Amino acid sequence: MEQRFVGTSGLRVSALALGTMTWGKETDAETAREQLRTLIDAGGNTFDTAPSYVEGRSEAILGELLGDVVPRSDVVLVSKAGVSHRNGKRMVDTSRRAMLASLDASLARLGTDHLDLWLAHLWDENVPLEETLSAMDLAVSTGRVRYAGVSNYNGWQLARAATLSETAIVANQVEYSLLSRGVEREGLPAAEHVGAGVLCWAPLGRGVLTGKYRGQIPSDSRGASESMGSYVDPYLKGRPSRITEALVTAAQGLSRSPLDVALSWVLEQNIVASAVVGPRTTEQLREILKSTLEPLPAPIATVLDEVSAAH
Repeated sequence: MEQRFVGTSGLRVSALALGTMTWGKETDAETAREQLRTLIDAGGNTFDTAPSYVEGRSEAILGELLGDVVPRSDVVLVSKAGVSHRNGKRMVDTSRRAMLASLDASLARLGTDHLDLWLAHLWDENVPLEETLSAMDLAVSTGRVRYAGVSNYNGWQLARAATLSETAIVANQVEYSLLSRGVEREGLPAAEHVGAGVLCWAPLGRGVLTGKYRGQIPSDSRGASESMGSYVDPYLKGRPSRITEALVTAAQGLSRSPLDVALSWVLEQNIVASAVVGPRTTEQLREILKSTLEPLPAPIATVLDEVSAAH
């Protein structure tokens, strides 16, 4: 699998990264072990997690596998800080105290002394940005973090963070796919300007760009679940549905799977370093890893660009 530099930094990640948001909930520990081994065998090396994923269970499972299934030195670990859940409610806190406490807890769960990339999970309106960045500066200067970045920042927020931070902000992790291209207006130009790479979450349109939701909602899918149905639903009707149909038509013409074409499209976009996929099962991951990820013919890419252009 191709290894790509993140922005203008020296950090390299695999073109496909394994997101672990479902680990410890929809994905049990044994399946997580299979997924990790499967990605490594395919040439991938990048794993994305966060303390807010299943209240830290995702990090704990990943930590149990490091050194057992794969040496720590062979993987790129990405985690975050700033979001937690209390009494079923999401809490955002990127204060220096919360960020550093979260980092120490993440390192303990992961069983490592450092993260390769640490991200501020969300913009926090209640905390001065300088305070959040000071925590990231300290984490890097003390060796607990190799590279710092942000997540879900819009263009001006990323530019402001990169301007104020003493430590280079090398990445912004954002939702980006054929069904979600709003980041192109400000986010991608800002990232290019400050030398940050883009890590895409939901590059398969929350699963919709696999084509499995066409005309139905599979009973075993996230779209059918009580907890995740609202996550998928915005992409099932209207314009997103038409974009999916165009993608499926293009894939049929190329004799490739819709998910292969969707991932190839997003990985061709400027400054995209990696697409973070989050399969629930090993079978889903294997299907993703069958993708050729070959550049799309120019006429096909142009049509997909036009039909999915952000309003």
